[in-house]
Amino acid sequence: MITTELISIPNAPAIPSLAFRGFRGESDFPGMVAALNASEATDGVERVITVEDIANNYAHLVNCDLARDVVLAEVNGDVVGYARVDWYKDEAGNTLYNHLAFLRHEWRHKGVGAALLKWAQTRLREVSASLSHTGPRFFQASASETSRGAEALLIKDGYQAVRHGFLMVRPTLDDIPDFPLPAGLEVRPVLPEHYRAIWDANEEAFRDHWGFAPSTEDDYQRWLNDKVIFMPELWKIAWDVETNQVAGQVKGFINNEENAAFNRRRGLCEFISVRRPWRKRGLARALIALTLHEFKERGLTESALGVDTQNLSGALRVYEACGFRPVQRSSTYRKPLT
Repeated sequence: MITTELISIPNAPAIPSLAFRGFRGESDFPGMVAALNASEATDGVERVITVEDIANNYAHLVNCDLARDVVLAEVNGDVVGYARVDWYKDEAGNTLYNHLAFLRHEWRHKGVGAALLKWAQTRLREVSASLSHTGPRFFQASASETSRGAEALLIKDGYQAVRHGFLMVRPTLDDIPDFPLPAGLEVRPVLPEHYRAIWDANEEAFRDHWGFAPSTEDDYQRWLNDKVIFMPELWKIAWDVETNQVAGQVKGFINNEENAAFNRRRGLCEFISVRRPWRKRGLARALIALTLHEFKERGLTESALGVDTQNLSGALRVYEACGFRPVQRSSTYRKPLT
């Protein structure tokens, strides 16, 4: 249990019964989840988070002091929104001060979102002042193209979009292309003793990608305990027969909560990576095709994935060749922290 007092945010809107306070512990999760899901629904983001999801996430946060790095907005004691901050240093030497916020529709356009942004920046300046990091420093936030209010708020405050991603969907699982595995590789059933090797291989594969930062043991434990994405029975992991190393992977999963909420039968074709020695041989598309067949055998009818539009390995073209098409853009925004 974390004891909290009210938080004063300068120039916050004078709305009767509006108050800002710190995080009290697990008892806050239901209200936070309700505000998050309502916010995403307003923005047309097809995402559903459960109390179990947020509990696992908050149990393994990195560079985030829950007593100081979370603020909740309440009206008459009900959570209407919240913000959270953290930070990390990427391989390029940038220190990135992340902030996110969610706010119910009925409390938007009243200055509450701007107050949450101001709180996040103030708190992150305090964090930055306590660190000895050198090199460029940036505030960082993300927003979907359908989150018009969030994008407008960030741009008005001097943020610029520095990277874009697509949500891509394959609307059917018909006509799955035949992409064979490259010679010398095989897909094996996933066993618990493989988990760390699979994690480490994915880490290595993404090391040369934009924004990469080394993962921590908390990141690994969060992954192991994520009841939504951790479905090893669906994964397609390619092993090099000669060296017994993980060459590439697609870690598919099925989000049953979201499928029920949006009346669909979708499998997520995510966490796609190929280590450098095995690239440019068609391995990624072969593993994607195997994953799509797995989904179809389980009665699913569509698939989706996310992609960095400027991925160095040409992932966008690979996914298009597998039948995926962009349906929604999201962007990463940055502003120098000076």
